[in-house]
Amino acid sequence: MSTVKEILQTMDYGPAPEAKDAVTAWLGKHQSGFRHYIGGEWKSGGKLFDVHNPADGTVIARVAQGSSADVDAAVAAARAAYPAWSKTSGEKRARYLYAIARHVQKRERFLAVLESLDNGKPIRESRDIDVPLVARHFYHHAGWAALLESEFPGMGAVGVCGQIIPWNFPLLMLAWKVAPALAAGNTVVLKPAEYTPLTALALAEICDEVGLPKGVFNIVTGDGATGAAIVNHAYVDKIAFTGSTEVGREIRKATAGSGKKLTLELGGKSPFIVFDDADLDSAVEGVVDAIWFNQGQVCCAGSRLLVQEGGAERFYDKLKRRMETLRVGDPLDKSIDIGAIVAKVQLDRIASLVEKGRQEGAACFQPSAKLPGKGWFFPPTLFTNVEPASTIAQVEIFGPVLAGTTFRTPDEAAALANNSAYGLSASVWSENIDRCLDLAARIKAGVVWINGTNMFDAAAGFGGYRESGFGREGGREGMVEYLAPVKKKGSKEAAKAKLSAEPTASAFTGEPALDRTAKLFIGGKQARPDSGYSYSVLDAKGHSIGQAGLGNRKDIRNAVEAASKATGWTALSGHSRAQVLYFLAENLSARADEFAGRLTAMTGAAKKAARTEVDAAVSRIIHYAAWADKYDGRVHYTKARHVTLAMPEAWGTMAISCPDEAPLLGFISLVIPAIAMGNRVVASPAPLHPLSATDFYQVLETSDVPDGVVNIVTGERDLLAKTLAEHDEVACHWYFGGADGVALVERGSAGNLKATWCESGPRDWTATDNQGESFLRHATQIKNIWVPYGE
Repeated sequence: MSTVKEILQTMDYGPAPEAKDAVTAWLGKHQSGFRHYIGGEWKSGGKLFDVHNPADGTVIARVAQGSSADVDAAVAAARAAYPAWSKTSGEKRARYLYAIARHVQKRERFLAVLESLDNGKPIRESRDIDVPLVARHFYHHAGWAALLESEFPGMGAVGVCGQIIPWNFPLLMLAWKVAPALAAGNTVVLKPAEYTPLTALALAEICDEVGLPKGVFNIVTGDGATGAAIVNHAYVDKIAFTGSTEVGREIRKATAGSGKKLTLELGGKSPFIVFDDADLDSAVEGVVDAIWFNQGQVCCAGSRLLVQEGGAERFYDKLKRRMETLRVGDPLDKSIDIGAIVAKVQLDRIASLVEKGRQEGAACFQPSAKLPGKGWFFPPTLFTNVEPASTIAQVEIFGPVLAGTTFRTPDEAAALANNSAYGLSASVWSENIDRCLDLAARIKAGVVWINGTNMFDAAAGFGGYRESGFGREGGREGMVEYLAPVKKKGSKEAAKAKLSAEPTASAFTGEPALDRTAKLFIGGKQARPDSGYSYSVLDAKGHSIGQAGLGNRKDIRNAVEAASKATGWTALSGHSRAQVLYFLAENLSARADEFAGRLTAMTGAAKKAARTEVDAAVSRIIHYAAWADKYDGRVHYTKARHVTLAMPEAWGTMAISCPDEAPLLGFISLVIPAIAMGNRVVASPAPLHPLSATDFYQVLETSDVPDGVVNIVTGERDLLAKTLAEHDEVACHWYFGGADGVALVERGSAGNLKATWCESGPRDWTATDNQGESFLRHATQIKNIWVPYGE
């Protein structure tokens, strides 16, 4: 007779299908085709397209292809609903969001089955992870709606939000975007992915059930052309997009200069780092969750496995044995680990990249289990001996494919982890928590999980660095993405009176540089412009009062190189940076009369007004010196037993294109918060009035500011801004100038998808609301680090 142990070892799983009768009946009611949800009503579209079940390739629904006219109607409905919805009390909006959460919970099983039929993910994932998190997001943001006025003073809704979501987490991505948008008082036009629109349409029915006001939430289904119509619509105020980096780059270009607020959550090639002292069995299970969760169709999938050399063979052996137990099959079978790939075209892409990995010499392992005879399935795949520069180590495959590489030291692990254009997430495994936290700080990623992976919660922000996009979803930082400062009446008009004209072509004389010309300031040294040319700086009466160097591409290149080398400033403690800033304020104060005289000479301002601007500049430096060691992040209270640290980090090298108005105070108001947070800056001062900034580098030289932290290049603002916007080593660009310049910078930033903060309207820089946390928030990006806490 067999022993119990032998029986347990030889047992196999029988089928455990989830019932789909309710979903089949619901789909049957819509067999003539799903329509758009616009203005609280179901509106007929034109052409229909097929939606398939990835598990067998059959057509399960037909959905309307949205046209430009459909998008126009949806935006009009959202805009009509916006005034009343944005003025609805936060408590009342909270009640609507709470009601949506409750209705999601009441229909959890229905939504989970529909999601698995539509997307191909295992029912255990949609039932136990996706749908509960959907409810969690609506609950959580109901709380933010109620607290909005007290927690975000001076902030209000952005307007009409265009939201474009992907096919890998159709309902969850909807909740991530819709919940904060509605909580903040915005209205929404949403386009679900063409492969997976069905759960979004089911949620529209829930909105009907809870009585959400008409036009607050609208859905237009369709393909990329429908999404493009939303992106390009003149009356959409914000775009939130989750998808590929390629499409995100095109959206950045399309919205450049439009004034639309933009958040992008894009691709990833996330490292999964295992040290040889880690609990290897737990790390193996972590790999399963990291890369084979949702068939690897996860933007933050741990698709690059970095294993310390000493434990690599043991780890690979354990992992291969675990892979043999993974079950691939019908997504509605509760005993299945890996479901279907969403579409045939995606399956073909995965297979092509796997073949490319074999051709490039990596060793490929796939378990012996057979795949279903129909549908779009791919086996879990492990590559070992992968070169860091190989295709499968660099390209986002978006499938159940893992690329393994070894490392020796923590330094090498950090270098390999950062050897990617992306920066969405990372996972670090070691029993040494100090080592984990050290590496977490060094990895360029928006989310770092320690001894865990793929953990999400509505209370914690999610988003990437570099070409993984910018902006955050979830938590406090996610709410900020759907808010904007409430403009005070009359402030724009008051500031406009102080705006100087743009520099004219005649001001740039092309005269050879003279010894009396104010030089550029690069790498802590005064430098003549590469061009050898200068332009005349004119006073209020049009008389020349000096010359400034006419910077060019090479000067920008040299300045960015100097800033990139000044990493010691970023590594300094906030306290140490504060001391330097206090010293800077002290030295500027000592020369206040001199700087006031320069302002009077350049702008024609009265002596008293000029002195007021200098005094305000000194006060602003002191203000950010005080903040330097106090803007210190938060601990998020997430559902899992983790301490989730939301740490603000410097961008690194920043570009700042300064406004013409308030030539000293405008310069100080932008440069100082940036360096207070540890950034290094390449600044282009006011082109009409640059001499206050060039005088200021003498203060920098005497105030212990390290070389390369502040670099000043004078010249034509938009010419220099274009070069800065297109520079891959610049991580963030602030631009305050003309409308054409805003478009130029936003378009140029698409190259490396750098974050931008652009304004074309004038500001009254003397106002106290032109300092504070909003500037510090733009000067940092948030890294969420999940640290295990408790048993």
